[in-house]
Amino acid sequence: MTRLFRMNEAQPRVLDETNQGIIGAPEDRPEGRLKVSGQATYAAEVPHENMAHGVLIRATITRGTVTGIDSKAAMGMDGVLGVYALDRFLRNPAQGMSGEAPEQPGARVDYLGQPIGVVVAETFEAARHAAQTIAVSYDETPGAEVDPATASEVEVDHEEHGDLDAVWSEAAATVDKVYHTAAHVAAAMEPHASIAEWDGDRITLHSPLQLIRFNKRELADSLGIPAENVRILAPYIGGGFGSKLGLSPDAVAAAVAARDLGRPVRVVMSRQHVMDSVLRRSETRQRLCLAADADGRLLGLSHEDLVSNLPGEGFSEPTAQATHFLYAGTHRRYRQEVARIHRTPAGSVRAPGEAVGMMGLETAMDELAETLGLDPLELRLRNIPESHPEEDKEFTANSLGECLRRGAEAFGWSERKGPGERAEGDWLIGMGCASAARASSIVASEARVTLTAEGALVETDMTDIGTGTYAILAQIAAEMLGLLPSQVQVRLGDSDLPPAAGSGGSFGALSSGSSVFIACQGIRETIAAKMDGAAEDLTLTEGKARLGNREVPFSDLIDTPLTETGRIESGDTGKTHIAAAFGAHFAEVAVHRWTGEVRVRRFHAEMSAGRILNEKTARSQVIGGVIWGIGTALTEEAAHEPRMGHIVGRDLANYHVPAHLDVPQITVGFVEERADHANPIQAKGIGELGISGAGAAITNAIANACGARVRRFPATPDVVIDAMPLD
Repeated sequence: MTRLFRMNEAQPRVLDETNQGIIGAPEDRPEGRLKVSGQATYAAEVPHENMAHGVLIRATITRGTVTGIDSKAAMGMDGVLGVYALDRFLRNPAQGMSGEAPEQPGARVDYLGQPIGVVVAETFEAARHAAQTIAVSYDETPGAEVDPATASEVEVDHEEHGDLDAVWSEAAATVDKVYHTAAHVAAAMEPHASIAEWDGDRITLHSPLQLIRFNKRELADSLGIPAENVRILAPYIGGGFGSKLGLSPDAVAAAVAARDLGRPVRVVMSRQHVMDSVLRRSETRQRLCLAADADGRLLGLSHEDLVSNLPGEGFSEPTAQATHFLYAGTHRRYRQEVARIHRTPAGSVRAPGEAVGMMGLETAMDELAETLGLDPLELRLRNIPESHPEEDKEFTANSLGECLRRGAEAFGWSERKGPGERAEGDWLIGMGCASAARASSIVASEARVTLTAEGALVETDMTDIGTGTYAILAQIAAEMLGLLPSQVQVRLGDSDLPPAAGSGGSFGALSSGSSVFIACQGIRETIAAKMDGAAEDLTLTEGKARLGNREVPFSDLIDTPLTETGRIESGDTGKTHIAAAFGAHFAEVAVHRWTGEVRVRRFHAEMSAGRILNEKTARSQVIGGVIWGIGTALTEEAAHEPRMGHIVGRDLANYHVPAHLDVPQITVGFVEERADHANPIQAKGIGELGISGAGAAITNAIANACGARVRRFPATPDVVIDAMPLD
């Protein structure tokens, strides 16, 4: 039986009363040794007898129709088993939580590099060689549009609150600037890969997918089979960053070939394949307009943007997502234009919306501070809203002010000087700050917990993409059931297990963690009933149950395993409150006065994300986000060829993520808070918080160092030099 809990009211802080000291502790990840020693089996590494290997065939035109595929030469090669094309193949990965097949265009081509088929052979090398010999003929559509700035098809969405035009004319200070961010790719450590195997009419797929309960339905819909005939296994995932939210082309290619051949088929995408055909983050053009009174309090704001995606795709980068609630100001305007072009499809990449939208917003806030002659930290403190500025919602908790103040003290913000006032030889030194914000919410999630006299087992199809799910779920169960984390076994990543929220959207830990908590509550109630008492009076510790003056070891209480399944769903508090994590970023940079080179010297992040479930994994998540923020600010750009529209830097040699020497010592602090209206464990998402605003702190520091106000990111040396004021 499943215990269903809906979040309809503020919840008691049970995890503050259990007193085990396990929740929040910096526990190691239990699967960590397996991963670093090569014993954790990733999707492409699962051994199968008689396995064949597939390599994708990809379109070499930007737009048109496939009119023929000549596979005669390929089929004559040693070891080649088959060529499969067009039928049921995916144009691009599914968007997150779609739960249905993504676009299956048949012979239609919508971008250069689109998967249109797969060659299968006895070896990977034979399949790769054969794929290069396939001759594809096309009816090419001339004049395919690939530039969002000149696209003829643009969809517009508009939203307005109050009268921005009226307050604009009355404002003491205004900012009206345009900012540009580059396209990004996820480039996770583990490339997309799938192994498909059929047993009659049932398929088992090994694939590194983030949202398994949705992916199961996507695969079934793609193949035209019942969802109950699909099993997906993803116990270990080598990073995702959103690129593995939805079913991807390799999975369907492997499934189609495996069904025909009657043997397992593995399809692994190369790094170039991933960058060409797996969802990118859209480039953006953002216009930010801020209006403030003489005291620096925002009267109103406007956030307009231009993003892009393929025709027919429903996703558009939610650039203004944090702008809606981060700062006060009654009068607001939002406008988004979506250019329909023929580039690699766009989708969710870590912190969709905030990661690039806050580059614009937080830079504009600094520019407003300059106009007012006000400390940029003080400007942010004066504009923290008491509730959601546009909706009748309270914050579950908002510790932004505390993060800004504590972060400033830890960083030494009071030592900040003006542009050009601090130099070390030819290096100009500056400091910058930015706020961090990322909304999080409950997604329905289930987990099954079984307690025996020896320990506990947690089972759910939740995934761990390197974020610490194994550790966190073990800690919650251990804390609730009076065990050591080592006494809790966690099984993840199997679609036959209870369906979880999955990893994504900053909802994974709080949703799946709450379902484990609810299941454990049921077990505690059963134990209390066995002892003729109430669960709230029960103490579980060191494998013993204490109630009043009685203390009973589990071995005397549990003759058969105690099993409960917990399910969490959103409820009334989702309508009355907004759950968002907040933080503050502080950066010090050195800018070379002659070359424009930027070096990040130190960085501090002060974060508030409700109850911190594991200090070590939370800190690592923030550090990883900050590093990506460094990349956004200084190095990362998925540049597109202007005629054909494809990405030109198609590997990690040319797509410049920060290297070790680009990253300074990063310190992280946490402001303790409890989000009672968010979920029963009072937690908020932190996985995407670290990147949100981080890059803007760096580019704001550049302006403080040398006066170069950069509005086009990344701030490569040529961009910085161009923005430097003339002496």
